[in-house]
Amino acid sequence: MLRRRLITVLTFNDGVLFRTKLFEPDYRYTLNFVDAWSVDEVILLDVSRTGAPLRDRTLFFKTIEEFARRCFVPLTVGGGIRSMEDVRRALASGADKVTVNTGALAEPELITQISSAYGSQCVVLSIDTKKVSDGSYHVYGCFGTSATGRTVDEWAREGISRGAGEILVTSIERDGSLHGYDLDLCRQVTGAVGAPVLICGGAGNWSHFLAGIKEGGADGVCTTNIYHFTETAIKSAKSYLQAAGVAVRI
Repeated sequence: MLRRRLITVLTFNDGVLFRTKLFEPDYRYTLNFVDAWSVDEVILLDVSRTGAPLRDRTLFFKTIEEFARRCFVPLTVGGGIRSMEDVRRALASGADKVTVNTGALAEPELITQISSAYGSQCVVLSIDTKKVSDGSYHVYGCFGTSATGRTVDEWAREGISRGAGEILVTSIERDGSLHGYDLDLCRQVTGAVGAPVLICGGAGNWSHFLAGIKEGGADGVCTTNIYHFTETAIKSAKSYLQAAGVAVRI
């Protein structure tokens, strides 16, 4: 039976760990609160918008190195991945996978380049999306500020066809809300591709994880709320999912 994954997403703003709300850095946290054993995967994202230019991201790569030393689960890194050199540096710093977003929108061939060099399991296509006036979901780049005109299902299918091994889809409106995932969005993406789909944006309690999996069809459920990532909380969440009939790693 396929085990569903509980995934920690950590966002760093100029080297400092924050959670985000509507894609804006919100509360500051410390990595000491993060349990890197019980969770199934960790995703580190650089959401810095000021300071050093993207080509000089020494601070973030140092963070990856420090985190990788005490992380014993798969580690995915993203934010500012624009070139194969960025990919190589992320992997050399300790990442197992990279996630691409705005860089892939600007140059879709980047997905294929990463997949060809390291395998499809190494590249996750991250999609940030908003529901527009006609009810469809459109893809946004540049921290959710730049409309692309693409629909989420169209871009997800293209990403998989170009070599992405997984899709990470985030509802911009739900980010930091704690009101639950956008299940219609999740179903649309899981229905569009045969690859694993990770859902992010809105989780506030264990029932939201369950809904993301059972109603949305997600292979992995993500949250950026540090409260969920203490050892006790993770075990509690997994016990809840297991009791509800979801196969998870205990």
